[in-house]
Amino acid sequence: MSYFRKLETKLTHLQELFDRAERWLIVINADPDAMASALALKRIMIHRVDDVAIARVNEITRPDNLAMARYLRIPMVKLTPTLSAQFDRFAVVDSQPHHHPSFKDLHFSLVIDHHPLVEEHPVVADFKEIRNEYGATSTIMTEYLYNLGIRPGKLLATALQFGIKTDTASFERAFHDVDMRAYRYLTKFADHALLSRIVRSEFRLHWLDYFSRAFISMHKLGTGQYVYVGEVENPDILVVIADFFMRVHEIRWAAVCGVYHDTIVVILRGDGMGRDLGRYASLQFGDVGSAGGHRAMARAEIPLSAAEGRNVEFFIYKRLLAPRKKVRAKAEPKPDARAEGGQTVRAEAGAAQKAGQKPEPQPGRKAPAKALPAGAPVAPVAPAKTPAAAASAPVPTGGK
Repeated sequence: MSYFRKLETKLTHLQELFDRAERWLIVINADPDAMASALALKRIMIHRVDDVAIARVNEITRPDNLAMARYLRIPMVKLTPTLSAQFDRFAVVDSQPHHHPSFKDLHFSLVIDHHPLVEEHPVVADFKEIRNEYGATSTIMTEYLYNLGIRPGKLLATALQFGIKTDTASFERAFHDVDMRAYRYLTKFADHALLSRIVRSEFRLHWLDYFSRAFISMHKLGTGQYVYVGEVENPDILVVIADFFMRVHEIRWAAVCGVYHDTIVVILRGDGMGRDLGRYASLQFGDVGSAGGHRAMARAEIPLSAAEGRNVEFFIYKRLLAPRKKVRAKAEPKPDARAEGGQTVRAEAGAAQKAGQKPEPQPGRKAPAKALPAGAPVAPVAPAKTPAAAASAPVPTGGK
């Protein structure tokens, strides 16, 4: 069994796309896996096309992502219409064309990704590789380098290792055996001191003020904690604080809330063993904003106007406490039980008579009255009282 799958046919098709007269732009929604994958694809293309560059559609704000781009010297520019006009062909890695609004105006000749395909948005490209069973796109790119006989340099190997590490949450999320093989293969080329430095770059100095607010505003919610940090410069700080709280032994889940511009953002993190946070977020906040996620991680974004001037901290706190249920559709009215029952009894009686048997009495149904012999005296039946007569009837005394 080979270390990686054999890709001769696929890579022949890939290399047929490249023309030394063409300029390529690799477009990404920048995160560690996307940046590493773009760097690997650029290494593959660099000697096969006229020029190749990497463009990002988002701003990079997380300290570890900034550290990765800086320490590993990943050259990126912001995607603009002026920039895209300078290139002949486009590629996207760790995303699909429908994943970001900025992708819609570009025709991608090459798509490589590990996210699931969506039936409503089929991927159309000259070359595509979608491996949703893989934990990271960096794993796919490592396979490509291996099959092409390209030995990754120190910075590229470190980038691919960090891409696999982040997208598999250090192999705590779902991953494939090949993700581990790729990580192990890259180990002999990567700079481990540099990787450790990037991993530790989680916080900025002024973010400690947000941690201070979080510790002061802790509210216990069963086995979890709710904290409110007020206005934030970026929602990423809420994610960092939520992840920090999950390192505390006694806390099973955490909800961290802050206000970003005119939006209330709630980040939920859990151990995955208790409540389903994706469903919980949807039930508690789905009626006032967008909310959802996975069992162990979820997010809700609510317009600030939904608080209607109330204190945001306690507005969210009350919603986290309030039991909410999904709205169920009204049940169809049942058919008339008496009519249905009468028809059933008559049908059963007729069938029994044909068979020469007595019909069995049905639970909860009165047996039909027996016919009296001819000439037998008939007991007088008391007339039923009308509602008016019943109302005017004397009330018996002596009872309680």
